[in-house]
Amino acid sequence: MENKKTAIIIGAGPAGLTAAYCLLKETDIKPIILEESEYIGGISRTATHNGNRMDIGGHRFFSKSEEVNALWNELMPLQGKPSIDDKILGVEKPLAENGPDPENEEVVMLLRNRISRIFYLRKFFDYPISLKARTFINMGFGRTVKAGFGYIGSCLVKKPEDNLANFYINRFGKPLYEMFFEDYTEKLWGVNPKYLSADWGAQRVKGLSLSKAVLNAITKPFKPKDKVETSLIEQYFYPKKGPGQLWELLADKVVEMGAELHMNCKAESFELSDDGKNIKKVFCKTPDGNAEFEGDVFFSTMPVKDLVAGMSSYVPENVKKTASELPYRDFITVGLLVDKLKLENKTDIKTLTGDVPDCWIYIQERDVKIGRLQLFNNWSPYMVSDPEHNMWIGLEYFCSEGDDMWNMSDEDFIAFAISELEKIDVIEKGSVKDSVRIKVKKAYPAYFGAYNDFSTVRNYLDSIENLWCIGRNGQHRYNNMDHSMLTAVEAVNAVKVGSVDKSTVWNVNTEKEYHEEKKSN
Repeated sequence: MENKKTAIIIGAGPAGLTAAYCLLKETDIKPIILEESEYIGGISRTATHNGNRMDIGGHRFFSKSEEVNALWNELMPLQGKPSIDDKILGVEKPLAENGPDPENEEVVMLLRNRISRIFYLRKFFDYPISLKARTFINMGFGRTVKAGFGYIGSCLVKKPEDNLANFYINRFGKPLYEMFFEDYTEKLWGVNPKYLSADWGAQRVKGLSLSKAVLNAITKPFKPKDKVETSLIEQYFYPKKGPGQLWELLADKVVEMGAELHMNCKAESFELSDDGKNIKKVFCKTPDGNAEFEGDVFFSTMPVKDLVAGMSSYVPENVKKTASELPYRDFITVGLLVDKLKLENKTDIKTLTGDVPDCWIYIQERDVKIGRLQLFNNWSPYMVSDPEHNMWIGLEYFCSEGDDMWNMSDEDFIAFAISELEKIDVIEKGSVKDSVRIKVKKAYPAYFGAYNDFSTVRNYLDSIENLWCIGRNGQHRYNNMDHSMLTAVEAVNAVKVGSVDKSTVWNVNTEKEYHEEKKSN
């Protein structure tokens, strides 16, 4: 009897788990998943602290891919009854016929309203920037006039899109870019946008521009919902207990289907064939010592920097050097449980606590280091142990491993974070009831420095026939969850037909038609 083929999958995040699921459904290849941490879901995991749950980074479940939506729906059916906050507040949403009741069942996907705003000048602005009267009132007459002339100028004279600053200026004009994009982007990446590749804007901002905002405002009433730009969606799906709940479900499912899952198993080095065209074996560090796994095909979601380092003796010097210098941004989030925020809810959207209805708020203020504020109550009331009387919020900071913020003690950093929110009048220190700090390494593959030579690294990795680089860190690309999943889908499709062409995997999140209209299978 022929031995069953084996796939080694490094990482139990969205891409790795999706690869395992597709292999089990569509091939006779057995997946062995190696996860270096104790958590499922990668950066899409859900952390828990004293009964309150935190979404690390914020993950809307929205995709224009029918395949991705079908998988999500298969794992977690859409709610058929109102969630506790919608029930109390009398909010009506389109519910699934015979769908589960989130008040009585755990495995349920909620339909949530997307509300994200920018906090600038201690005031709220719509995100994306809208043309409402409130926008201009908040900006003031002088800034509004300046922004108008700046936008007209950007329409008349286009800058070469050889950096992210020019990418934004071409779409919004320089004054609006400086007001609403420059500082947040610099907080995120640690460098000014003029030193960042425009690739990031092309992937994350997609078709968004001021002209698109105008057109969207005019045509929105006549558009089907699936034709709206990704950055402009108004509703999204969200697991009752956060994104990690769905990935934990999928992990359990693939194990039931026959996959092996090894936690706390860190891939450290690799053995390649004599000709260097195939990986034969991966060597891992575990709590019990060392382990090794042989495989016929390898799917890597580990950081490219670490993957190449693990193959060091086989790698050309120029590839090794570029990979070793690839930049990343690390991430710190502070969870705070407070009685109430100081921010006044001037919207017509009600919340259980009377606080603002935002899912997250981009902090554009120059005098604080916080980049973004999450309000977990508004993602799902079931993330919070007492959503009617407490606000559970996440303060997001972008840093580099080993810098001053990263090296601060938890106690000092939490005190610093609280002081920042006090400074911009978001909370009162005395209202804090509980707190926690979480650090995440290599959360954001960065688009500057050695990234400019990334094609050298990619070409080398593509030459290894049985290696498939998938997911955010696997491709050093700031993908959304659905894009990470689609890289796995495309990789498995190629393996099924015996292809060694990696281009379809790398092309996910680069094809224009994917951004502009719903994909049909």
